Amino acid sequence: MASVPSLASSVNQRVADALASALPEAGAADPLLRRSDRADFQANGILALAKKAKANPRELAATVVEGIPTGDLIQEIEVSGPGFLNITITDRAIVETLAARAGDDRLGVPLAANPGTTVIDYAQPNVAKEMHVGHLRSAVIGAAMVEILEFTGEKVVRRHHIGDWGTQFGMLIQYLLEHPHELDHKSDEEVSGEEAMSNLNRLYKASRALFDSDEEFKTRARARVVDLQAGDPETLSLWQRFVDESKIYFYSVFDKLDMDIQDPDVVGESGYNDMLVETCKLLEDSGVAVRSNGALCVFFDDVKGPDGNPTPLIVQKSDGGFGYAATDLSAIRDRVGNLGATELIYVVDARQSLHFKMVFETARRAGWLNDEVKAVQLAFGTVLGKDGKPFKTREGETVRLVDLLDEAVERATAVVREKAAKVGLTEAEIVENGQYVGIGAVKYADLSTSAARDYKFDLDQMVALNGDTSVYLQYAYARIKSILRNAGDRKPVAHPELELDPAERALGLHLDQFGELIAESAAEHAPHKLAAYLYQLASLYTTFYDQCPVVKPEPELVVGENRLFLCDLTARTLTKGMSLLGIRTPEKL
Repeated sequence: MASVPSLASSVNQRVADALASALPEAGAADPLLRRSDRADFQANGILALAKKAKANPRELAATVVEGIPTGDLIQEIEVSGPGFLNITITDRAIVETLAARAGDDRLGVPLAANPGTTVIDYAQPNVAKEMHVGHLRSAVIGAAMVEILEFTGEKVVRRHHIGDWGTQFGMLIQYLLEHPHELDHKSDEEVSGEEAMSNLNRLYKASRALFDSDEEFKTRARARVVDLQAGDPETLSLWQRFVDESKIYFYSVFDKLDMDIQDPDVVGESGYNDMLVETCKLLEDSGVAVRSNGALCVFFDDVKGPDGNPTPLIVQKSDGGFGYAATDLSAIRDRVGNLGATELIYVVDARQSLHFKMVFETARRAGWLNDEVKAVQLAFGTVLGKDGKPFKTREGETVRLVDLLDEAVERATAVVREKAAKVGLTEAEIVENGQYVGIGAVKYADLSTSAARDYKFDLDQMVALNGDTSVYLQYAYARIKSILRNAGDRKPVAHPELELDPAERALGLHLDQFGELIAESAAEHAPHKLAAYLYQLASLYTTFYDQCPVVKPEPELVVGENRLFLCDLTARTLTKGMSLLGIRTPEKL
């Protein structure tokens, strides 16, 4: 279906045409249209244009008003202050535009004019290590950006750059070689994520203890790293066992998070091994990187250490080993050259910002990034406890991600159970909804905060029925579905001929902004803007429902149908928006 122009874009066009007519020398001038408390919209662009043309702003504003037709789209325009335009839309235009949106599967949201290919690097756990609360944000923010960008028509390639290479594997592989049954499973049945992680944890602790206490084992482990890097078949096959066991665990955690992660999307550090030597050669031959004390380094004028000396990006160490930089630069080459990326997004902790700044600048100097291909770090802050300090257990340990998710589901299930009898939920529905509400609460708490900011992890607040929580949005959706089920013979029908109540107008104007909001969230990599839009939508709906009877006391037929239409479109917008954030909306709650 064709996209539906928003009311704002239609008004903007009318004012821009009138401006061009009143002041031809200004060319295609921007009216600077904004939502307003005094009217539906305010155009603020005339002041600057008048100053430029040395004209009287109020006189120019009056001339512009004369050139704008009213009646179909615009009900009235008034000149305010030194030359602002206050613009009110007709009720008919609001309902007709919403009806056009309702007739489209995409709710009238346009596809991007020039979609490209975006590679998103997110959810990057480490092989043989437990996922903790620090892994949560990368996974949740990245998954939401994937959905939002795909909805705009962008081709999105997911990449999970897992930590599956490095010196620690020498220790693990050597220990497994000497204790071959440590990763065996209890039975041939499907292995749980918990069992897989328990095996890996046990083996990691035992191998670390031996490595720290036995010099001969340490020597054998270090020799095993050399075998791994040289591609020795036996060593590689043991390494693969660690990767496979870890994936059983990773996928079980992502499943709890209600996230779909496919095997081909998991390309860890090891996936770029074959490119490392060539990457270094290209950088050295082009002069982008230089040898310094035997290491291959890239220097930057603006990156200096505490001593005032330049701090380089080390691509290859003096012993010939490769660091993270070599892998990250090889990944950029692969993503641009082989995957055809026009944009690279890295959803990575803000504490790694300097590393990525240097990596991106190096790639630009090498010509792998340019005006047509850009890379950005979607940097995120830290998850804090209620005390405002980094989130730890009482014993000071990092919080295991599975424990946190299980507790969220447990709390949410209790909240759902309290209301279950009232809406007639079965035990199976209570359990299922508890999962949707619990996981939704965790995701929404993260996504409703700007990624760059730290946020407090407070489960009591997250599963609260009131306030800016996903549960509030889920209940708003479930309430609308209940209203639609109980409407009897009445159906949602748009009636453009009706006058709208203030609460209906406010809801309608907000519903119409959905497409523009999606475009903004995609362009700015800002899922928190979509979360804020949805919270405001649920709040406006609550006001509408309080002030405008939908079913009881029964309004006049056409009024009731039009209000059911607003209910229906609100529900569809809520569920679409929530799904883009990776959050489910149960029909009954």
